[in-house]
Amino acid sequence: MSLLDKLKSRARQLKADVAALYLASRHPNTPWYAKLFIAGIVAYALSPIDLIPDFIPVLGFLDEIVLLPLGITLALKMIPATVIAECRARASADTTNRTLAGRIGAVVIVLFWLTLIIVAGIWTHKVLARERGK
Repeated sequence: MSLLDKLKSRARQLKADVAALYLASRHPNTPWYAKLFIAGIVAYALSPIDLIPDFIPVLGFLDEIVLLPLGITLALKMIPATVIAECRARASADTTNRTLAGRIGAVVIVLFWLTLIIVAGIWTHKVLARERGK
């Protein structure tokens, strides 16, 4: 198995684990600290703000390549084995909700960015209009 095949396999496993983590975060037998950690990982993954900006060559994608998988792995270790096994089974059985949730998440993120762009445009227009009036 080549390195690329191993990386693709690991990426598929991480994607499945993210769905299982979502279910585990709602499971009553998941410890509170694991739920808090999972919420932090999800917030960071969906956040438009990175520790290392993506436009920095090579290092920009370090958080997506190293930090997120490391956080996911650590979160999986915080959850009892029986809970994560149950959540993995439920996640693999329920593919329709995952695609719907992914689409909803994508729409929310796009709307967020569009709102920021519109607000920035309005603010810039007001500032420029004020400068012309002086």
